[in-house]
Amino acid sequence: METELLYLNDSYLKVFSASAVRSEGRLLILDRTAFFPGGGGQPSDRGTISFNSGKTLSVIEVKKISGEIIHVLDDEPEGSSVNAKIDWERRYRLMKLHTSIHLMDGIIRRDFGQGYITGSQIYEDRARVDLDFPGLTKEVAQKIEDTTNEEISKGREVIVKYISREEALKIPDIARTKPGRELLEKLDKVRVVEIVGLDMQMDGGTHIKDINEIGRISVIKFENKGSHSKRLEIKVPNT
Repeated sequence: METELLYLNDSYLKVFSASAVRSEGRLLILDRTAFFPGGGGQPSDRGTISFNSGKTLSVIEVKKISGEIIHVLDDEPEGSSVNAKIDWERRYRLMKLHTSIHLMDGIIRRDFGQGYITGSQIYEDRARVDLDFPGLTKEVAQKIEDTTNEEISKGREVIVKYISREEALKIPDIARTKPGRELLEKLDKVRVVEIVGLDMQMDGGTHIKDINEIGRISVIKFENKGSHSKRLEIKVPNT
């Protein structure tokens, strides 16, 4: 039985009910979940699960293993039905950081004529962005920050949609990484995250509904790691 992935269609779902399918020690599988299991540089969610036995446990990690969503708890579960709650403050910050990376990617591709993101990692308080961008200097990084914040102040809708593999293959750079391109060849339906009028890419993570929710970004670190390899770290407001 596959777990229904509630977060794919509603990134703002904070609480949900579900039934326990199977448990082993502190590991629990539910029939449906809003907990994101991590992937694409975005960490997994945390939160709590309350069981009909009266026991409430912390979700300390969520993993996807062989297609199953595994909730790692701080103790062994007791009960067959649950009410679960996402750590929303943490999730929302991760969503803003994730959308910020997509936004910067779109701006770099649109405005600078060179450079593209080769990888990223989202942490609880910041995000790291790796780029193949020979012309990236501290001054150019400042221009990217300024332009990104201009776009944020204007706002752009962020939408999630599903398209066929055939449609996706016709869109240039719909998959931005080698693993993503390999996965694209195997999918019948492709989940796409679009910043309307600016960026569209294959993505399985959680995002905000409009870029104006970000508030602003700050480039807090620039590293020149080679003639092509550069790295930026960014932050967004906590609320």
